Amino acid sequence: MGIIQVNNIRLFTNHGCLEEEAKIGSEYKVDLEVKADLTKSAQSDVLVDTVDYVHLNNIVKEEMAIRSKLLEHVAKRILDRIFEELSLVEQAEVKVAKINPPIGGNVEEVVIILKDTRKN
Repeated sequence: MGIIQVNNIRLFTNHGCLEEEAKIGSEYKVDLEVKADLTKSAQSDVLVDTVDYVHLNNIVKEEMAIRSKLLEHVAKRILDRIFEELSLVEQAEVKVAKINPPIGGNVEEVVIILKDTRKN
């Protein structure tokens, strides 16, 4: 089993329960880790034999562009698409962080972490 990480994907979008968040938007950071059998691609040196991290990045960008009230809802959509579209992925973890959340204090970020395993 191998691990592919795509870290610190930075986005500006408008998630949150508050109306102001929908209008103003916020900065977000997403970290992604997937586990897959990378034995074949390590030998073949061919892109179709591995998990394409460009595809992973595109899934994150597309799902983060769809407004949600809760970060865990966005994270679940990201995980669902990974398992739907990338058959080599056996396990995945996504971390969605809201930078400087509007929670009445000096908080750098709030992070939601979801993990899942392929169900056969």
